[in-house]
Amino acid sequence: AIPGRDGPGPGASPGPGPPKLCGYLQKLSGKGPLRGFRSRWFVFDPRRCYLYYFKGPQEPLPLGHLDIASACFSYHQPEAGAGDEPVAFEVHGPGGAVTVLKAATRQDMTYWLQELQQKRWEYCNNLDAAQRDSRTSPTPSDFSKGLVAKDNVSILSQNASAERARNILAVETSPTDLVGEQAASQPAPVQTSAINFSLKQWSAEIKNSMSSLRKGSSENRKSVFYTTEEWELLDPTPKDLEDSMALEEKRKHLAEGNKGLASSAFPFDLGRIPHKARRPLKEMIGSSKNRTSSDSSPTECCSGTGSRLVSELQLKYQSQQEELEKLKKELLSQKELVRLLQQTVRSSQYDKYFTSHLCEGVPKDTLELLHQKDDQILGLNNQLEKLNLEKDSLQQEVRNLKCKVGELNERLGMLMETIQAKDEVIMKLSRQLSECEDSTASQSGAMNSPTAPCTSKELQELDRLKDNLQGYKTQNKFLNKEILELSALRRNAEAREREWQAKYTSLEAKLCQIESKYLILLQEMKTPVCSEDQSPAREVITQLLEDALKAEPSEQPEQAFFKPHLVSEYDIYGFQTVPEDDDEEKLVAKSRALDLRSLSLSENREISTGVKWENYLASTMNREMMRCVELKNLIRSGIPHEHRSKVWRWCVNQHVKKFKDSAIPGYFQTLLQKALEKPNPASKQIELDLLRTLPNNKHYSSPTSEGIQKLRNVLLAFSWRNPDIGYCQGLNRLVAIALLYLEQEDAFWCLVAIVEVFMPRDYYTKTLLGSQVDQRVFKDLMSEKLPRLHAHFEQYKVDYTLITFNWFLVVFVDSVVSDILFKIWDSFLYEGPKVIFRFALALFKYKEEEILKLQDSMSIFKYLRYFTRTILDARKLTAIAFGELNPFPLRQIRNRRAWHLEKVRLELTELEAIREDFLRERDTCVAQDKRDLISDDEEDS
Repeated sequence: AIPGRDGPGPGASPGPGPPKLCGYLQKLSGKGPLRGFRSRWFVFDPRRCYLYYFKGPQEPLPLGHLDIASACFSYHQPEAGAGDEPVAFEVHGPGGAVTVLKAATRQDMTYWLQELQQKRWEYCNNLDAAQRDSRTSPTPSDFSKGLVAKDNVSILSQNASAERARNILAVETSPTDLVGEQAASQPAPVQTSAINFSLKQWSAEIKNSMSSLRKGSSENRKSVFYTTEEWELLDPTPKDLEDSMALEEKRKHLAEGNKGLASSAFPFDLGRIPHKARRPLKEMIGSSKNRTSSDSSPTECCSGTGSRLVSELQLKYQSQQEELEKLKKELLSQKELVRLLQQTVRSSQYDKYFTSHLCEGVPKDTLELLHQKDDQILGLNNQLEKLNLEKDSLQQEVRNLKCKVGELNERLGMLMETIQAKDEVIMKLSRQLSECEDSTASQSGAMNSPTAPCTSKELQELDRLKDNLQGYKTQNKFLNKEILELSALRRNAEAREREWQAKYTSLEAKLCQIESKYLILLQEMKTPVCSEDQSPAREVITQLLEDALKAEPSEQPEQAFFKPHLVSEYDIYGFQTVPEDDDEEKLVAKSRALDLRSLSLSENREISTGVKWENYLASTMNREMMRCVELKNLIRSGIPHEHRSKVWRWCVNQHVKKFKDSAIPGYFQTLLQKALEKPNPASKQIELDLLRTLPNNKHYSSPTSEGIQKLRNVLLAFSWRNPDIGYCQGLNRLVAIALLYLEQEDAFWCLVAIVEVFMPRDYYTKTLLGSQVDQRVFKDLMSEKLPRLHAHFEQYKVDYTLITFNWFLVVFVDSVVSDILFKIWDSFLYEGPKVIFRFALALFKYKEEEILKLQDSMSIFKYLRYFTRTILDARKLTAIAFGELNPFPLRQIRNRRAWHLEKVRLELTELEAIREDFLRERDTCVAQDKRDLISDDEEDS
């Protein structure tokens, strides 16, 4: 089972999705004595192929990340007999950085390695495919849904033999409970350590030794140690240290007494055995060499009875040492008490003598001065004694530290001897193994005979060798797969580099051609020829115009793959950039598209915005997205194309949560089924408007387009949910924009949020009452925010609400360029309808000076019909909408809506009364005419 690219998770909206790769791992971190494994929560992010690690599953900010796309993996096969103990593996990143991780079990380690390999393979292949087409998003993402997501999916031309080899080398495994989202509810696993002497465990021993240095110091002195990864205070009390050390000693000695010394190769504790009881390691090794083959194990150095005797003696020695320490402490306290009592007696005797003999005939002021001086002398004496005591304690501490340093140096020497002894034992065992292999061939018949005895030790050795062989086979398969994948990725990178080099050469050649043609034109403009027909640049001008009007630049067949897609036929949203007919309009549209492209390439702040979004989404890996100022500012700056589906879906769910919670499961499908089985009155109008929705978008351009069927389903389901509205012209465009980034059900709830949450009642009914009210509110805001422009319109009697009415009804669809449209929708879905007022005012503010230059109503109205399509700078427009137009309180809009609503209702009531009077008078006149006609007929008869 391979998890997908980051499913819903805690920060995503509810809905079906593949599980995300996350779980507990132990990471080697820290420096010096504090270096060791710490449990961390790891989460894979498919957007950038990063493996983030947190202090816990609920932490909002990651401690760091690992770049999996540029990493390679390896691990060392442990010896058989270690059981299912944690196994460490290495992640080699760029720049030679190596991160050591440890899984809880070998099964989890294999699962993590397989999944990380798969994620790296998918990400790099999708990145290669996406970069071959400039119209797709540069970052492959699985968050994109809706119709535009289909454009970003490229068919990967992967090597079939490489895929087959990867499948053969893959190891089938499944995760345990410590991998996956369910692991977040479990406590972090505790690190398990084996009893052996390695350099890593030696560092842990030094750390414990450093902590034990504080036992003899006073309680007020504290030592603080900090790690490099995070700051952790390590300061147990001396009593806790003494208790823990005593329990550790007892546990170690009991374990040695029960097991003997045959549990491991070197089970004794070099740091805690008394100096006199330590035997030279070379003597032990020499004695082990003189043993027979049956007793060849280097670990059996004494019998069980001797080991028990040694353990009892050590326990007795330890208890006597503890008792001696207690007696020393008690003696010191008694000495201090005696000193204080003696000082008190001396001071009292002195005061008695002074008051009895010296106070006679001495003035009172002099007596007080003498008392003060005596107090100062006593205080100085006390301070001197304290300083002397502190000096003695510091000298004692220095002596203790020197002793500890000596012990550590001695322990280091013992450890080096231990390593040397292990090397000798390994060499001896290797020689014995080679001798056994040589004798196996000659004695194979005897070994297979039923009469040949097979001891239990030989069977255990055979099982151990089989386990080692299987482990090395698995490791070999993994390393072969790693080599295969890295080789394929390296070849892809080399091919990509060659493609970019060829594309660069092609673009440079084309630039030289264009520069040559324009130089000819400049020369012609400098020295024009009298006769236009004889102009040498005539053909050049004609050729340049023909090249500019072509949808694709002319290239040689061998360069077709590297042609620059500066202006493609459709943008990333599916909207047509260049019209099919009308050469003059086509040239203007292509110029506008080039300006948009130039703006997007020249703004370096787009990169910083993308980085901010990546950092914010990384901080939501372990928590839900919440409404905050940071998210509001990010959305106002524009949601990146690859993240828009996720953020839109979250915004819609925030607004319709109460409706979705009260709805039955499968609510949308139920409505759609009813609408398909029993057509309602709105069905006919929906069918008429489907192809008229967005004819300039390729997803809705033909009856067979995928967007047409989805649009029909959403509109039919909504007409059954809200029969009072049914269908209103304008709803189709709202749904069409939502479907570009959302699936059918999410687009349905998006329409519910707009009609039933954002907009006032009767906004999309037959009377369009709410829309009329908003236009009057907008007029009031125009008079306040843009008084000069409002007076200009009033002077020439231009009713600009005829233009803005459609802006409000369909939220600027087909009114602005696509890049600006979707930035408006980003803020609209998060903040609500107030955004429409902001951007409507900002559009007029953007072109205020140009409009004020127009001096007649016809030219003004004609300019208002198309001026929004000439606004290309989305950043400047956003700055006007959310900066220059402040303050913009929502309470003011609500109050004015309520005030204008009453006025519009009163006017509608008056109009209804006038209409009824007119109908009554018309019916009366018709009846009178009929009577006159009948009487005339009677006279004629």
